[in-house]
Amino acid sequence: MNNVEQEYTQPIGLDVGTSRIVVARAAKDKKYEYHTQLNAFLALPHSKLAEDLLRQQEVFHEVQGTELVVVGNDAEKFAEVFHVEMRRPMKNGVLNPQEPHSLAVVRSIITRLVGKASAPGQKVFFSVPAPGESLDSAITYHSASIQQILVELGYQATPIEEGLAVVYGELAGSNYSGIGVSCGSGLCNVALAVLSVPVISFSAPKAGDFIDANSADVTGDRANRLRVLKEQAFALNGFSTDRVQNALTVYYQEMITNLITTLRNQISSSQKLPKLEQSVPLVLSGGSAMPKGFLEKFNKTLSANEFPLRLSEVRVSSDPLHSTARGALMAALC
Repeated sequence: MNNVEQEYTQPIGLDVGTSRIVVARAAKDKKYEYHTQLNAFLALPHSKLAEDLLRQQEVFHEVQGTELVVVGNDAEKFAEVFHVEMRRPMKNGVLNPQEPHSLAVVRSIITRLVGKASAPGQKVFFSVPAPGESLDSAITYHSASIQQILVELGYQATPIEEGLAVVYGELAGSNYSGIGVSCGSGLCNVALAVLSVPVISFSAPKAGDFIDANSADVTGDRANRLRVLKEQAFALNGFSTDRVQNALTVYYQEMITNLITTLRNQISSSQKLPKLEQSVPLVLSGGSAMPKGFLEKFNKTLSANEFPLRLSEVRVSSDPLHSTARGALMAALC
């Protein structure tokens, strides 16, 4: 971490996502500065020579027992070299209980991104998933673990649900009223807020990892390669002669249908839904919302059945990968 970052004493926003961990800091001229690491790792057999070589090449790694654990963005490079899948310390939006390195890897990445607090009690808001299918107890443990990591670094750490962070990051123009949706890797997180107060929040289980894993199963490709393709070159524009394109299209449609059905049901069944005199915006963010054609497919599925709220607009964030971190920062600045 450089001296400029060490001297930064303002609040910080932290998006602790299944696929990426992103830190947001305030910069000059009402702009923001972001730093990102993949939330992933690769374990290699330990040898003194390999450890020395990784250190010489400034590869982000740790020694854990008999293994060299390559962490973050560097893990993707090594996975490509060895043609293997990266391992993931989080699953479905929370720490992966089946992964023994999960907490240590997440701690390493967060420490690399935020460093020690520059002032006693420096504020940081960090994202957590909203309640979902069988997730409540896992979210409690996950949130407490991330908070403890940050407290040990000297921060005053506060969790914020991911969908609400999107509202803070994207809906200032509507007085923080509307629906924020984060289409991430582990989950789709949703919040309906009125004047920044959350009214409904939930998470839906089918998200980016669901698309990658199922597409990999039917094509024989690696899920990590499909993730990269999905974010960089994939267009959601119908079927073609390409089987990877077709597989991604099928599972994207399933994710979108599940998200909209869950959203419609959650709003329709809510007993505390306020009477809204005006229509509200809906904004989509997250890596899984990035492909060309996503918004059109979402709108087409949304319009197939009546929606229980009047929507003034439906749009994708102009910066979907940083929306949650930016919103967490804005909440911390309030």
